Amino acid sequence: MSDSEKLPTIESLRGIDSASESKHILPHDKQKTEAGFDHELQTRLSEAPDGGIRAWLAVFATALVTFSTFGFLNSWGIFQAYYEGNLLLHTPPSTIAWIGSTQYALTYLPALATGRMFDLGYFKIPFFAASCVLVMCTFLTAECTQFWQLFLTQGVGLGASCGFLFSPAIVIVSQWFSKRRGLALSTTTVGAALGSILFPVAAQNLIPLIGFRWTIRVFGFMLMATMGMANIFLKRRLPPTKVRGGLFNLKAFRNKAYSTYCVSGIMILLGLYTELTYISVSAVTIGASKGFSFYIIAIANAASAFGRLSSGLLGDKIGALNTMVIYTAITGSQLIAIAIIHGFSIGAYISLYSAPAVAMGRMEDAGRRVGMFMSLIGLGGVAGPPISGVIYTATGGFIDTGYYAGGSIIFGVALLLVARYLHLGRLWGKF
Repeated sequence: MSDSEKLPTIESLRGIDSASESKHILPHDKQKTEAGFDHELQTRLSEAPDGGIRAWLAVFATALVTFSTFGFLNSWGIFQAYYEGNLLLHTPPSTIAWIGSTQYALTYLPALATGRMFDLGYFKIPFFAASCVLVMCTFLTAECTQFWQLFLTQGVGLGASCGFLFSPAIVIVSQWFSKRRGLALSTTTVGAALGSILFPVAAQNLIPLIGFRWTIRVFGFMLMATMGMANIFLKRRLPPTKVRGGLFNLKAFRNKAYSTYCVSGIMILLGLYTELTYISVSAVTIGASKGFSFYIIAIANAASAFGRLSSGLLGDKIGALNTMVIYTAITGSQLIAIAIIHGFSIGAYISLYSAPAVAMGRMEDAGRRVGMFMSLIGLGGVAGPPISGVIYTATGGFIDTGYYAGGSIIFGVALLLVARYLHLGRLWGKF
């Protein structure tokens, strides 16, 4: 039985309640009562509690999801460095980077389907199935020895399963919170920061002790535990709705602010994952030890934890998009400084990028709208690291690669400002 069959829809709730009330009202009052009930029902369903045990359990469960998805995927830099120096010694770095970029892209691209499925009520079964695929592909990665095997299991399998997990979880948190949505969303992404710290440090210490294969198996057991708890605690608040249209709602792009916001996301992701992909490799090229290079990613992700929490608090005060503009535009100049500042600032974007998409339309269509946005920005995620790899191979250094990545992000920030203006109709305001 599907989730949509188990959960009542808004339409069915309206029919049941109005039918029961009709037994106790006079005919001349019926039309007035039904109209009042429609307004009362929509108000009751749209008012988020902004707290409570169930709401914070949803935040905790989503934090476990981000730990298991982005926390694991953002550690790709350790795999890039390990594969270049050991498992795929004779494979070009730009080719290896396709594994990581495919992971990043498939984390976003399935959101087009999952967002629509979530709106229609299909959540629990796809979520559980994706959890199983995530764990299975992690264990299979330990058995891979060739590029094509790693590409299929770690690139396609892990990436696609993460895509089916992340988007619905974020929308569920948005259902439980309204005024404190920025804080709730940023709290969920702390899980990603913790995972991004834990996995690189664990790999650095476990690989010399138990080898690469058993290190990956340990990661698989960790993901089995976290996703098991997430499946138990993650509950939607609002029933599904029968929103018209298919997977792709072209009418949403009539909103110029939303269209501009999608383009800005593509540009930002073109440069966003360059640092997380190549910072370990670049650290070695300028003289850092291989051991220390593993910790660089952990340093960046530790800084992002503070960026995620602070951005959530600030986002509730001045608006999510305004906060993303401020944080994402920050740059650095030295290796550790780059890791700290990049992690701190980009944590805000990762924490809040779904909030403006949710705000640019009705809540009952939020899943599809967020899904379209994430699917589109996934194009930037899949293209960014390989382009950076080609630039690095052609120039023999990371200077031009940094110009490319930084330029893409700054252009994306400029488009964020344009999207804010188009949405508010003025240059400044909370959004």
